[in-house]
Amino acid sequence: MCKEIVRTPESCGKLTFPVSLKQPGPRDVTIQCFIKRDKSNLTYHLFLCLSPAALLVENGKFLLSAKRTRRTTCTEYVISMDAENISRSSNTYIGKLRSNFLGTKFIIYDTQPPHSGATIPPPGRSKRFYSKKVSPKVPSGSYNIAHITYELNVLGTRGPRRMHCVMHSIPASSLEPGGTVPGQPDQLLPPRSLEDSFRSMSFSKSLDHSTEFSSSRFSEIMGAATSADVPDSEKSKMPLVLKNKSPRWHEQLQCWCLNFRGRVTIASVKNFQLIAAPPAAGTSQPPPPPLPPPEHDKVILQFGKVGKDMFTMDYRYPLSAFQAFAICLSSFDTKLACE
Repeated sequence: MCKEIVRTPESCGKLTFPVSLKQPGPRDVTIQCFIKRDKSNLTYHLFLCLSPAALLVENGKFLLSAKRTRRTTCTEYVISMDAENISRSSNTYIGKLRSNFLGTKFIIYDTQPPHSGATIPPPGRSKRFYSKKVSPKVPSGSYNIAHITYELNVLGTRGPRRMHCVMHSIPASSLEPGGTVPGQPDQLLPPRSLEDSFRSMSFSKSLDHSTEFSSSRFSEIMGAATSADVPDSEKSKMPLVLKNKSPRWHEQLQCWCLNFRGRVTIASVKNFQLIAAPPAAGTSQPPPPPLPPPEHDKVILQFGKVGKDMFTMDYRYPLSAFQAFAICLSSFDTKLACE
């Protein structure tokens, strides 16, 4: 009864049920959150701001947590709905972020499959071993839903970081008037009981050994997402591409600046704002009309430093809290070739 009354974050602007963490945020306002980093145990906790002064008193509602693990060839961030038990074997595990060795390329994996119309890259050499599923109606595994790339910038000669995010689970048409994000989950998992539906969720464990971080593979994915030679019938299925908003050079301060509207107070190479990348113009056809300036410049996700281990994260439609958190985690990773 409650689920029929309470609306999605897109329409009500609030996070209510646990499933809200994987549903798009509101269109006209941002959901304000903050991230606390604990360097002693390499964990990150995402909180929802409950008041304008939430950062000063650390007043927030816990949403998600992540734990960083450094492996031989990559770095992995396991994302969980539990603040303490953060592991892939936990029944609150909902996804992960994996990087290449240099920390310039990332893949976001979700435990739930995206909508059927999404353009998902082939799994390549990925191998999965499934345990007993909770429900045959809900497939389990690691589904590649987004790629994040940071441009190489040795010695910082190109200025601040440049990043692109190809959101395979979100079509580019979602930003058009009347556009929507298809395939929104009704629940994270089939609950074991009524109490569990408000507490924890269960996932079938899977092992994913995919290491598709070759430069050619990422170039193909980026090229396909931004290609102009796409039939009109396929344009609605093309993934949304996000890019960081270019900062401006401040002559008096002698530094690169972005307007975070008071939500970021400390300069850091990790700070960024993401906006929708404009579609590429075709060679044989006239270019599509540009988006209006307010829509084109609308910040979909912003992340910045406000304390030694405190960071703000503000997101809006069409990203979900889970996707926004995973993108922000990629900024924490050390990038020797990008700065």
